[in-house]
Amino acid sequence: MLYQLLFHAVLRHTDAESIHRLSFGGLRAVAAVPGAARAMRRVLGPREPELEVTALGRTFPGPLGMAAGFDKNGEGIEGLTALGFGFVEIGTVTARPQPGNPAPRLFRLVPDRAIVNRMGFNNEGARAAADRLRGLRERAAAAGRPGPLVGANIGKTKVVPEEEAAADYAESARAFAGLADYLVVNVSSPNTPGLRNLQAVEHLRPLLRTVREALDGEGASDVPLLVKIAPDLADEDVDAVADLALELGLDGIIATNTTISRDGLATDPEAVEAAGAGGLSGAPLKRRSLEVLRRLRARTGDALVLIAAGGIETPEDAWERIRAGATLVQGYTGLIYGGPLWPRRIHKGLARLTRRAGLPSIADAVGTDAQPARQA
Repeated sequence: MLYQLLFHAVLRHTDAESIHRLSFGGLRAVAAVPGAARAMRRVLGPREPELEVTALGRTFPGPLGMAAGFDKNGEGIEGLTALGFGFVEIGTVTARPQPGNPAPRLFRLVPDRAIVNRMGFNNEGARAAADRLRGLRERAAAAGRPGPLVGANIGKTKVVPEEEAAADYAESARAFAGLADYLVVNVSSPNTPGLRNLQAVEHLRPLLRTVREALDGEGASDVPLLVKIAPDLADEDVDAVADLALELGLDGIIATNTTISRDGLATDPEAVEAAGAGGLSGAPLKRRSLEVLRRLRARTGDALVLIAAGGIETPEDAWERIRAGATLVQGYTGLIYGGPLWPRRIHKGLARLTRRAGLPSIADAVGTDAQPARQA
């Protein structure tokens, strides 16, 4: 309630990117206080045994993770896990540092509980983020404790031409080899010109093969490789990506990224137009992201780990995605509108729903509402 009052009285009237920097900086400062992150994690972190999920060769304390986009440079991993996220996906990072698109580039559509962003992969580069992750791993090892579970989301450097994209992705992959718990190839952001062209299987196949070879060449053949797709793909293209993932032996797919659609919004059209181009996240993605997830599950069965993102606001939303076939779920916009206790509310609600269903583990709910796999 207090956060909602603060949001509507102050935060919604302040530049969205400025508030992000301020709040993220505050979270990092709190987590840097000796013992603070561990204490917060004991209170807010997922600790119900039925929430534990084994996937991608790792054991996740809870199925809700922070989606890519919030922590682009791997600066706030400990703070985000202290809030109660079961894992954090950093990025999107690119092989070369880049400033992203000109500001303003982040906007709230409050009536729709949505965000429009055209950040443009602003980040310090893969090597800088990998160095931070290495430092985190070393500190955890020195303290004799396991570090947080971290995925790395990599994208194409803007100035790199499409024909050199595979080598650009491979450079980022090599930076995270042996450091990230999983790696995500992002070919679905609408904010890098031409990036979504790489979702076409004739481009995606050689790109993914090159990334896999780069990981293998670094002795990181055990690092799970996933691809993140857009909700705007036609159904037949979703099927094509699913078939390609099976063909190449990928470990999973993230469904979905942001959308370029502006259909059915409650926000005043003038405000939507003023926000301009960019990817839309939040509640308006709920229906299409679920459709894509269901289609992927029907196409691949349980052969891939599916991670659901897009429009997850409540424990019931997350539960619906899990029953539709998602092993893990992710949020970002839900945190913005729900406040710092949002991850804990989602996990507590999921534990309650698991017990209500009479299941010993939330993993037993995965795909229970899914259609049988279709033949490719």
